[in-house]
Amino acid sequence: MKATVFIGGGRITGALLAGLRLSGYKTPIIVHDRHASKLRQLRKRYDVISEPDLHRAVAQAHMLIIAVRPDGVDDLLKKIGKVHRDAIAVSLAAGIPLSNLRSRLGSRTRWARVMPSPVCRSGRGLAAVTFERNMSKAARREIISFFSHVGKVLEIPEDKFDAFTVTYSSSHGYHALAALAGAAQKLGLDQKTALTAAAHALADGIVSWREGNISLDYLLREAATPGGIAATVMAIMEERGYPGIVELGLRAGIKRAGANAK
Repeated sequence: MKATVFIGGGRITGALLAGLRLSGYKTPIIVHDRHASKLRQLRKRYDVISEPDLHRAVAQAHMLIIAVRPDGVDDLLKKIGKVHRDAIAVSLAAGIPLSNLRSRLGSRTRWARVMPSPVCRSGRGLAAVTFERNMSKAARREIISFFSHVGKVLEIPEDKFDAFTVTYSSSHGYHALAALAGAAQKLGLDQKTALTAAAHALADGIVSWREGNISLDYLLREAATPGGIAATVMAIMEERGYPGIVELGLRAGIKRAGANAK
């Protein structure tokens, strides 16, 4: 049996499995992890095949998905060794370039990098993908099709991967939601009402932009009448350096991604 094989049963694997099952994905899925408890949980929740033996898992892979932390990739690939057959390998490890992966599993393995969002568990994910130059068109289509089960897929140049990674994270939305709702609670709203108002401000407004055909500049002007309350709020946030703080955060993330590559 040739299956989709995940090496690593952590958070992103769980999110992808949830989205795949939601989409009705039927191809056999095998998961390997060194922690038996994780394998039991994933098998129970998502009806996957758990394989505690690393080499048996790899031997069954049609598509091998490396889903471990960046600092664990080098050791994992050493343990796997050479794969003596044509294979497709996909790395989900942030910051590690294809040049660090190429030929690690042998010359017959072709590599891609994919950065999927945890939001993929709902089927509304977003993933960036980039390929080795010598990967076949058929293999590229297969990888894009696989991740399309859980959301939108963008093919982008690898030199833009780190910038994408620090920008697309759903953590931005969650962090903004927590900050906005927290500030509203300090003004006297109860937690439930504060979260409802903040979620509408962030999520519903963005959905309106995505589903319409109206520019972001126009919507900003529409939502913030000059001299009004919303315009006053935005002006103070700009004055206090909100855009600059966001940029500083993204630059720090890119620096962290660069450290993963070493």
